[in-house]
Amino acid sequence: MKTLYLDCGMGAAGDMLTAALLELLPEPDAFVEKLNRLGIPGATFTREKTGISGIMGSRMSVKVDGAEEGAEHTHLHEHAEGAAHTHAHAHAHSGMDEIRHIVTEHLTLPPEIAADVMRVYAMIADAESRVHGVPVSRIHFHEVGMMDAIADVAAVCLLMRELSPDSVAASPVHVGSGHVRCAHGILPVPAPATALLLEGVPIYGGSLEGELCTPTGAALLKYFVTQFGPMPVMTVRKTGYGFGKKEFPVLNCVRAMLGESFDTANETPGERGSENVVLELSCNVDDMTAEEIGFAMERLFEGGAHEVYTVAIGMKKNRPGTLLRVMCKPRDREKMVGLMYKYTSTIGIREVWTHRYVLDRKLTCTATPYGEVRVKNSIGYGVSRRKYEYEDLARIARERGITLAEARELLDGGVPR
Repeated sequence: MKTLYLDCGMGAAGDMLTAALLELLPEPDAFVEKLNRLGIPGATFTREKTGISGIMGSRMSVKVDGAEEGAEHTHLHEHAEGAAHTHAHAHAHSGMDEIRHIVTEHLTLPPEIAADVMRVYAMIADAESRVHGVPVSRIHFHEVGMMDAIADVAAVCLLMRELSPDSVAASPVHVGSGHVRCAHGILPVPAPATALLLEGVPIYGGSLEGELCTPTGAALLKYFVTQFGPMPVMTVRKTGYGFGKKEFPVLNCVRAMLGESFDTANETPGERGSENVVLELSCNVDDMTAEEIGFAMERLFEGGAHEVYTVAIGMKKNRPGTLLRVMCKPRDREKMVGLMYKYTSTIGIREVWTHRYVLDRKLTCTATPYGEVRVKNSIGYGVSRRKYEYEDLARIARERGITLAEARELLDGGVPR
């Protein structure tokens, strides 16, 4: 199983995570150029390859309109404003609607990555909302800090998709100690929003004074990491160090390690396939129409479920009922539970952690006499399979007035195997 392990012994921030993950790519500078083409208003990414304490790694910088955000304005919680936000300063702050507009309308992001960015930002806004006791709609972020954070979140989401690990694990998170000065006064470390974001995550303080984990770093860890604890037994293929900007007596970095978490060091890619952890969420209903169940399934698929299916069951009082089962990523648990409660009549949901074994899949596009056709190639566990994408097969069948089987035979004669 392709595993990413994040060592957060000096906490985590968006720029540190970005730098560490970049180190794992074969051409990190080319990826930085890609980041600079995202279209984040006024933002420029710069990667500095550097050595600290004899360790080579990367440090990331994001400048907005040519200026890098100052240390006193580094973290999002310092810019959140509640009901007391004044008109005189309104021009310098933006809310979730503006962030959504930038992410979905300005950035050249695939829809699934834009959705990741907005989910991470929604976690931050929700934490700010709970801290300040105001609705999310009244949470505002300082413009410079907002662009800097959008850059960090978008970069990490893109890098996670680029690396595509089957499992993401992390160490307990060092949050630092002492106090931090922000717009709301002097607050304890971890700052209130960070503490809320890290609920359910193993954290610790220590003797180092300072804020080691930022709200952005906390939200990214909470979103992507599926398990926190000691490093799993794994064969490490590559290690990257992402340095922070502050100096401490201890090397200030996030260390990212990419490898295989099963003992298959001598296997070639695709020989085994891959394994990943999924959640199965289930509920029983006996008072929903077929249309309502179908609509709920659509909403769950749109929400990012791996699979949604139903099974006819018998329930108490001899009533026929329906078992609705959802398979999803562990990080999507809360979202899926919310959708199940919203779109079904259930009053209880069961959860099972399980492993699935999947063939490595690659989608290719091939030119044929009948137009371009997408072919799904699957390999692993000693087998190799190929299958035409249904929509392309159906298009050819409709255009020529033939069956799917006949369309498949046409393609088999014209598509190289």
